[in-house]
Amino acid sequence: MPTASPTTPRTALYTGSFDPVTNGHADVILQGAALADRIVLAIGVHPGKTPLFSPDEKADLLRAVCAGLNLPAAIEIVTFDGLAVEAARRAGATLILRGLRDATDFDYEMQMAGMNAAMAPTIRTVFVPASGPTRHISGTLVRQIAKMGGDVAPFVPAAVVGPLKAKFT
Repeated sequence: MPTASPTTPRTALYTGSFDPVTNGHADVILQGAALADRIVLAIGVHPGKTPLFSPDEKADLLRAVCAGLNLPAAIEIVTFDGLAVEAARRAGATLILRGLRDATDFDYEMQMAGMNAAMAPTIRTVFVPASGPTRHISGTLVRQIAKMGGDVAPFVPAAVVGPLKAKFT
């Protein structure tokens, strides 16, 4: 596998629906910034799904969240609608960054990593464990809480609270 030289930035791709951006996503981005010089946040766009936020809204929220993280890595935001390994190739990424919350995530992500490695052997998948305070957070649960009028502030970055509440008022 090619390695990054002092003049070649190491690029990681982090894919997700980011619907909404959660504290769990921010946690993975922070951990990834310690591993790469550049992180490409790739918003998955799937024609068969109806997301809460548009791709442009998600990108704006990701920018706002990342601006508040004081990251040592450069951030780029793109959308993609195909294979993650193809998005990684387009981004010049040598790493695919994935967060793990529990054993269920691990089993699924290991299968995906194996398939991705078979399709793109020069792109490695790196798993980062969710930190304790974010381990239980999922976008699905956050959307359900917001829909029922609950307080989402413990689960999403401050920049996301208002836009998320506005979707249900």
